[in-house]
Amino acid sequence: MSSNADFVQYIVDQTADAGEIATRKMMGDYCLYCNGVVVGLICDNFLYIKPTEVVRSLLREVAMRPPYDGAKDYFLITDVDDRDYLTEIVRTTVANLPTKGKHR
Repeated sequence: MSSNADFVQYIVDQTADAGEIATRKMMGDYCLYCNGVVVGLICDNFLYIKPTEVVRSLLREVAMRPPYDGAKDYFLITDVDDRDYLTEIVRTTVANLPTKGKHR
């Protein structure tokens, strides 16, 4: 099952205050970018965020699962209706991902 375009746009709108938000379609689902950095995935109408310890401390509910078969576990974000909460999660994720050269 792939993600619904309306759900993807909703996530983009909800996280817009975190920075420059973009998505890229991949095999029916989407990578979520903030300021050019991949911060998560939107798969089967669920939002998954790359795990970092700092973000773990911000989560209201810590749920981890792979977004697709064979993937590593990501944070599953179930409360996508709180714009400020999502903004903080995305902004903090970008700030705490390891850097590799110029790109993260």
